[in-house]
Amino acid sequence: MRKLTLKELNRISVEAFRQKEKIPVIIVLDNVRSGLNVGSAFRTADAFALAGIYLCGITAQPPHREILKTAIGATEAVHWKYFDKTEEAVVALKEEGFRIVAIEQAEGSTMLQDFEVAPQEKLALVFGNEVKGVGEPTMALADTCLEIPQFGTKHSLNVSVSLGIVVWEIFKQMGFQK
Repeated sequence: MRKLTLKELNRISVEAFRQKEKIPVIIVLDNVRSGLNVGSAFRTADAFALAGIYLCGITAQPPHREILKTAIGATEAVHWKYFDKTEEAVVALKEEGFRIVAIEQAEGSTMLQDFEVAPQEKLALVFGNEVKGVGEPTMALADTCLEIPQFGTKHSLNVSVSLGIVVWEIFKQMGFQK
């Protein structure tokens, strides 16, 4: 076994990515304080050809040194918008027909493995602040809440890890892995 070279990976150009049909999923970052986590979100959005990222509140915006460090160019390909308040982003997405899905530990949450998504359903996945999680005003606007099951001593996962887990599950369910 050997690793593939970059040439063998046959990745598309940034321009081709911009023209490519996207998976109808938007990541919403609700006051995520770490630029490194934001950069990881861009990398994940690029890897799975998501429709975009909405950066809200204190969430850093490109070009930011920490974002660029972990995004490794994904900020040039992935569509993004900034909103002063997460609720503004969520309301705009609802008006566009997106189902708002908060990723949080909450009363009435659905465990990730029990969540069902229809092919081509438009989803906005809301990930919260590293300490406070998804803000209460945003939680009030969510259509549903997903929780990642955990069995250890800590009460949460890093936001970039949570993002990767949830996006992969949604990607699989939408049938795009073929």
